[in-house]
Amino acid sequence: MIYFIPTPIGNLDDISLRSLKLLSECQILFCEDTRVTKKLLNLLSQRHSLEFYIEKYISLHSHNEKKVLESLDKAIFEKNVAYLSDAGMPCVSDPGAYFVKYAQENALDYEVLPGANAALLAYASSGFSSARFSFYGFLPHKGKERVNALNEVLSSKYPVILYESPHRIEKLSQELAQLSPLLNACFIKEATKKFEAKIFGTCKEIYEKILVSNLKGEWVVVLDTNDDGSKGIISKEDILSLSLPPKQKAKLLAKLTGESVKEWYEKLS
Repeated sequence: MIYFIPTPIGNLDDISLRSLKLLSECQILFCEDTRVTKKLLNLLSQRHSLEFYIEKYISLHSHNEKKVLESLDKAIFEKNVAYLSDAGMPCVSDPGAYFVKYAQENALDYEVLPGANAALLAYASSGFSSARFSFYGFLPHKGKERVNALNEVLSSKYPVILYESPHRIEKLSQELAQLSPLLNACFIKEATKKFEAKIFGTCKEIYEKILVSNLKGEWVVVLDTNDDGSKGIISKEDILSLSLPPKQKAKLLAKLTGESVKEWYEKLS
């Protein structure tokens, strides 16, 4: 049996009793990062007075999933096997989906355990009442792909959940304040950890708070795009207000208006 076991997203006490039991019975562990997993097991061992008997740790992440799995001797799955991502649910903005598909295609028994999930925690914390929502994970980092993704997010019929790193959270909050300043949102930093912080308000209000906040830590953002009148489509003015090089702005404006990239570049130069 292959077990896909969620790990705590911050607070170690969020590991389930069932997860601890299965980890204590596992012999092979596939891990997003073996160093992170070994450290986690050491902490869990100390806290819960447990012994783990792992015979082998195998690194399995988004860059090597296919290569590693296709090179395996399937006899390995005669033992108790588990997969752990660094934090939270495997396969949700984390590696593991290819492993699940591999198990299906090779008729291998597998089970996914329930556990900590930052997206659901953030949505429950937001206070937004829609029974439906969309999960986008991490947006593209820059350029046309990011602008298109933001446009799609802000046009959603339902509230949207995003993940963002501390390095780009100020940029995201600035973009949202420019594109949809009255949109209600909830930003959560370091969920379940000692220094967890929540920021509520309109995107404009949150951006002003972000500018004077400690940004260290992982962020989850919930946008109430279901709120009538708050969302909008990206306009020429929105693109012009973004902090992008003229060439990138020219390409986006050309796509939006039908005019040539050259014409827009000359206007912006």
